[in-house]
Amino acid sequence: MTIKSYRDERLAHFLDERGRVVRFPTRKKHTHDQTLILEYLATKFEVGREYTEREVNALLNEWHTFQDWALLRRELFEQGYLNRLLDGSVYWRTPQTKLY
Repeated sequence: MTIKSYRDERLAHFLDERGRVVRFPTRKKHTHDQTLILEYLATKFEVGREYTEREVNALLNEWHTFQDWALLRRELFEQGYLNRLLDGSVYWRTPQTKLY
């Protein structure tokens, strides 16, 4: 099994038949699964496009089912998948957004 197929198989445990995230693991021991989910959600944002907070929330609502877009938005920012202005009024994704 390749790394990509393992990651895809693992991610599938968290998605419904439409590709929406059905749960977000919150325990520390599940950070790998959190990373897979955040990477997946980050791909839903266009590189270089600016989004308002409302647009970020709407996009996240399209791609998850458990009604906690604020958690996902915060995690995407805190883990370096999205950047934002200090006041949170504008968000964006760049090819270099993820901070390792």
